[in-house]
Amino acid sequence: MASQKLTKAELIENIHEKLGINRNDVHLIIDEVFGELKDGLAEDRVIELRGFGTFEIKTRKGREKARNPKTGELVSVDTHGVAVFRPGKELKDIAWKLRN
Repeated sequence: MASQKLTKAELIENIHEKLGINRNDVHLIIDEVFGELKDGLAEDRVIELRGFGTFEIKTRKGREKARNPKTGELVSVDTHGVAVFRPGKELKDIAWKLRN
């Protein structure tokens, strides 16, 4: 499990420091990138970022008899979409080295 979070604000600050781009411009670019990712997923497109990974929406089948883990109550769950991420080879290699 990750020991520290990297927030959007930190991403903006890091990019600002590395590239010297105005913080507001970096913020707008990051928001636009995230918006494009969300829009692509909403259009049921697979988003492939070479060297990083792939985002897509998978269909999870509904069930008549599912159990609410909090209450133990039986509930039915409709078929629904779930956002999934599959890391690319480079990201898998980085993660592998972190836990050795």
